[in-house]
Amino acid sequence: MSLSIALAHIVLNDDGTSTGVWGPFTLKTAFQPIFAFRNGKLSIAAFEALVRPFRHDVPVAPPTFFSTLPAVDRFSVETLTRTLHLLNAAACLPREAAIFVNFDPSVFIDRQVADAALADMRGVLSTSGIDPQRVVCEVTEQRSASQEALYQLVARLKANGFRIAVDDYGSEESDINRIRALRPDIVKFDALWITRLMESGPGFGLLSAMVDIFAKQGIQTVFEGIEENWQLELAERSGASMVQGYVLARPEIAPTSFSSFGVATNLALAEMPQAVAAASHPAQPSHGRAWRAFGRRTAH
Repeated sequence: MSLSIALAHIVLNDDGTSTGVWGPFTLKTAFQPIFAFRNGKLSIAAFEALVRPFRHDVPVAPPTFFSTLPAVDRFSVETLTRTLHLLNAAACLPREAAIFVNFDPSVFIDRQVADAALADMRGVLSTSGIDPQRVVCEVTEQRSASQEALYQLVARLKANGFRIAVDDYGSEESDINRIRALRPDIVKFDALWITRLMESGPGFGLLSAMVDIFAKQGIQTVFEGIEENWQLELAERSGASMVQGYVLARPEIAPTSFSSFGVATNLALAEMPQAVAAASHPAQPSHGRAWRAFGRRTAH
């Protein structure tokens, strides 16, 4: 799908946001903020763009939507959703915030597809006025259809000023070999994996060591799926660069302006001192066995 065809599937709304249309589905953008630890405080560093499908105004789970697509349409829908997300980012997000957009490795079957993806990215950024340095191209955990095509795409994205992130590190497909091959700027740690490691002192030690190894290579780290206050505290102690999860902010459909979205995230930040203070007392049973196990090991 060329950019012109992708734009033909996008409707500009009265409030300045854009909506995608694919068959009976309406596609909207949701943004979830990613927070950075800076001088003992949290601040919004980036937003991940996520698709939210609807059918006859009824929400449809994204995996359900994608499961309805024939294989031949997957690349076209990938192009459509990235275009939609970047247009909404230009309309809604602060200009200093980075934007994470997903790339599914399974759709890159050859070099021609990779070239088309790069041409699309150039075109949509020209249309939306977004600096390529703001865009983080997130390689998701799906198995690659063609490793060579994927590696070529990543190399060319880097050459054009985009940053690269590898998603779900610690899951089956996002292992250390993928990190070595893609040489990303950012690694996002799998939510289930980090939660499991946080459940013991030795596990947390391994997690912190991985963060340190990546930091020495100039790679930033993001802990995904942070849903509890104790996880947030441990993420900071591990040295993680950034965190993302429901304990801070949930994804929200792209609004008219960032100011309306910022209400929820500002409230989350206002609650942070209390959250971290609560998490610093391992004797409280509500924090679960993970924090208690770690607390026994590090109390002194």
